[in-house]
Amino acid sequence: QVRLVESGGGLVQAGGSLRLSCSVSGSIASIDALAWYRQAPGEQRELIAFVTSAGITSYKGFVKGRFTISRDNAKNTMYLQMNSLKLEDTAVYYCSHGRAIGDYYYPARPMKDWGQGTQVTVSS
Repeated sequence: QVRLVESGGGLVQAGGSLRLSCSVSGSIASIDALAWYRQAPGEQRELIAFVTSAGITSYKGFVKGRFTISRDNAKNTMYLQMNSLKLEDTAVYYCSHGRAIGDYYYPARPMKDWGQGTQVTVSS
């Protein structure tokens, strides 16, 4: 069974950068797609970006040009490089595994079964 653990969150000033990591148990190479989500207080969890096993990436508009998703199959790890952070990027960030068809991502598990996430707080 695939298990994902997020790390790398923290407190950063607006305009700063952070890199999140998602450690994947088992073989990451067998996973069709990996994704990052986030959930701000009082908001629904939302998809940020995903990367397929072929290295194809897709981003939501609100992070395009600022965030970069990548996966390192040798290290069984996915990353999210976040630059030019804004106050509104404050949220708990989660990683997910699933399938991607075109521009759509489908999680393998319901959100309630995901990990604890990692907190990102952007201050002014």
